[in-house]
Amino acid sequence: MKTKQTLMAALVAVASVTTSAQAQCLTDAQAADLVANYVAKTPAANPENLSDADGACTRGKVNALLAQRMGKAIGYKAGLTNPAVQKRFNTDKPVWGKLYEGMVLPSGATVDAAFGARPLYEADMLVRVKSAAINQAKTPMDVLDAVDQIIPFIELPDLMVQAPPKLNGAGVTAINVGARLGVAGAPIAVPAYRGERFAMLQALADMNVSLTDGAGARLGGGKGSDILDHPLNAVVWLAGALAQEGLAMQPGDLISLGSFSALLPPKAGLSVTATYDGLPGAAPVRLSFK
Repeated sequence: MKTKQTLMAALVAVASVTTSAQAQCLTDAQAADLVANYVAKTPAANPENLSDADGACTRGKVNALLAQRMGKAIGYKAGLTNPAVQKRFNTDKPVWGKLYEGMVLPSGATVDAAFGARPLYEADMLVRVKSAAINQAKTPMDVLDAVDQIIPFIELPDLMVQAPPKLNGAGVTAINVGARLGVAGAPIAVPAYRGERFAMLQALADMNVSLTDGAGARLGGGKGSDILDHPLNAVVWLAGALAQEGLAMQPGDLISLGSFSALLPPKAGLSVTATYDGLPGAAPVRLSFK
């Protein structure tokens, strides 16, 4: 009996040590430090070894603090929707964060190359929600039926931590998926007729997205289907992920779909153009770094 009690005590001790070694949701103070670093554009301590639940809990605390400083949320960003980018962050599923007022700049904007603590840029795309029916979307066509604009977009995320390579999916969630800035091009109206929508749906999957510099040299890019086999699948995924947390997209929200390119570091003096070859009506998006 004594041996059994000793064994049980040892097991409890091991469990206690294991539990204490595991990370949990960041405390309120840690979340406040994270946001203070975000505002100051200085690298924050990495949130390490978080579970998915810890990441979501931390994101909630971070977003509550960001809302106090930045005002109204204007939509959401789906991140890690490209398998190549997932691999970089050692995960196999997307994540999401919130977008706020002032984050979306017009095409042609000039942005400080040091716009964040760990600034990057990538070819992306926005859609604008037309109907709350988007929250029940199960297919890309369901999404297209519930949005009224497709918007070419260069996202400017900020990984914001001291050691970005150590971030995993939950860590990316915890930092609100690095939402910082982005440059939006001219919106493309979603056509009224279903046959035209089918054509747009195919074009979105087949388009070739390219980033080039001021001399026309290619910086990166990819195909529409690089995002979850179809870029609008990012919204299907997002609808389900938000529903699990009792949230929903609203008419007027902007949704960022994720990266068609690798995440690249900005440099002062660099001009970047994103083009969407094969997508009718898509004008190039441009920005310059100073």
